[in-house]
Amino acid sequence: MMWLILIFIFGLIIGSFLNCVIWRLYKGESFVSGKSYCPHCRHSLGFWDLFPVLSYIFLRGKCRYCKGTISFQYPLIELITATLFSSVFIYLGSIISLGLFFWLTIISFLIVIFVFDLKYFIIPDEVIYPAIFLSIAWLLYSFFTGTISSHEMILSIFSSLGASLFFFLIWFFSKGTAMGFGDVKLALLIGLLLGFPNTIVALFLGFLLGAIIGSVMILLKKKGLKSEVPFAPFLVAGTIISFFFGSNIVSWYLSLTI
Repeated sequence: MMWLILIFIFGLIIGSFLNCVIWRLYKGESFVSGKSYCPHCRHSLGFWDLFPVLSYIFLRGKCRYCKGTISFQYPLIELITATLFSSVFIYLGSIISLGLFFWLTIISFLIVIFVFDLKYFIIPDEVIYPAIFLSIAWLLYSFFTGTISSHEMILSIFSSLGASLFFFLIWFFSKGTAMGFGDVKLALLIGLLLGFPNTIVALFLGFLLGAIIGSVMILLKKKGLKSEVPFAPFLVAGTIISFFFGSNIVSWYLSLTI
């Protein structure tokens, strides 16, 4: 329980950092150096302004200096990150390990991709390429340490290439109108992370969620048939669901067909 609480708090802190990364990537600024500032008045934020969730509550969603509205995205991302970190910790057996830190890092990358594409309709290369590189390194590490077999590694590689090729063909033949090239790279990452058959589960869930939410938005007249809709958030959601429940979903599906 003590470790779970610490992981949750750690997730809140990382969530706050991810908000900074998203904003500074969008503005073309470094997120490694420089003080945090209000996006409205650009006043440097003090120590008491940066407590995850609590600062938002105590400041009532307003900047201390200019009273500009603070987006609800900030506490929401902090809470989601903390919740996902805690869930990964429990799912992996409540053990502090290299595998835990790998998946916490990957979850962080996926959150940034989710929010950035949702808000700005693009998957930044500064995020997707390091995530792919890290996933390849982890796959090789897992193989050479005997955590996974050569068969599992080959399945992961083919899942990655197959998923990426599928999205590439959609992107190519639609000339980029049905799919962005960022989604091609994201599919490559998903295959490396999940292998077979969970990659298929993630992609199916991504398309299903996209179809459902897209239909709802059209019915509510929030979007038209030709409106641009970011697809990465649905793929990320499908990936996270598949990570936790992919095996159960596959077993359930097979029980229906056998």
